[in-house]
Amino acid sequence: MAPPAPRRPVGTVTRGTTNPNRLRRMDRWIADTHGPALRRADAPIAVDLGYGAAPWTAVELLQRLRTAAPAVSVVGIEIEPARVAAAKPYEREGLTFVHGGFEVPTPRPPLLIRAANVLRQYEEGEVAAVWARLCARLADGGLLVEGTCDEIGRRHVWVALDASGPRTVTFATRLGSLERPSDLAERLPKALIHRNVPGEPVHAFLRDFDRGWAAAAPYASLGARQRWMRAVRDLAADWPLTDGPRRWRQGEVTVEWQALAPRG
Repeated sequence: MAPPAPRRPVGTVTRGTTNPNRLRRMDRWIADTHGPALRRADAPIAVDLGYGAAPWTAVELLQRLRTAAPAVSVVGIEIEPARVAAAKPYEREGLTFVHGGFEVPTPRPPLLIRAANVLRQYEEGEVAAVWARLCARLADGGLLVEGTCDEIGRRHVWVALDASGPRTVTFATRLGSLERPSDLAERLPKALIHRNVPGEPVHAFLRDFDRGWAAAAPYASLGARQRWMRAVRDLAADWPLTDGPRRWRQGEVTVEWQALAPRG
């Protein structure tokens, strides 16, 4: 009897656009917030899902996570076989590249799945099923981080999920490039980008953030970081933020998912 044919990976090929340091903001946030869980685990696996036409983001993910968890290994997963073949020369101890998709073909459940700029091409109605499929592949205590950024990583918004579903939304930016916080709206993940309209919570959040930014204009003389932090402090009066000044200084702010979840 012939062996069964290999299953076709789940998903569709992305554009594959990638650049060195494009995901640095997401990586640093992951290392800070999920680092303790990675350190506690025995030989944890992290996945760079849909790393694209070049392997830079997977290489950098390994470097950044190992500052927090030296035993972690990274598996880069791509649905396009030619991209896997091109990445193979970059394999090293702790870094491998495999052909696959949303089925996440790793030797054991990963403690982290990072999916950046992967769901951008999907329909909004497909997101929940993809989230559920990926979260079902996580190890106990695992985290899925899914979001979108611009081509050079200046602006980035991501959702963090665990087995119970979405937990938080993080907005991150290079502050010197920001005219107003709502500039980040163009990088909202697929679950939220079409909800930035009046009557939706994410629209109200960005509206309030812009108002706080305008009110903090006197702090601009002290630098964009001080203005951002003042605006975020004002935002915290009305929105359930989950982080504090240590992350705000990095040009980040994280809010509970339920506060921004689409209506209906």
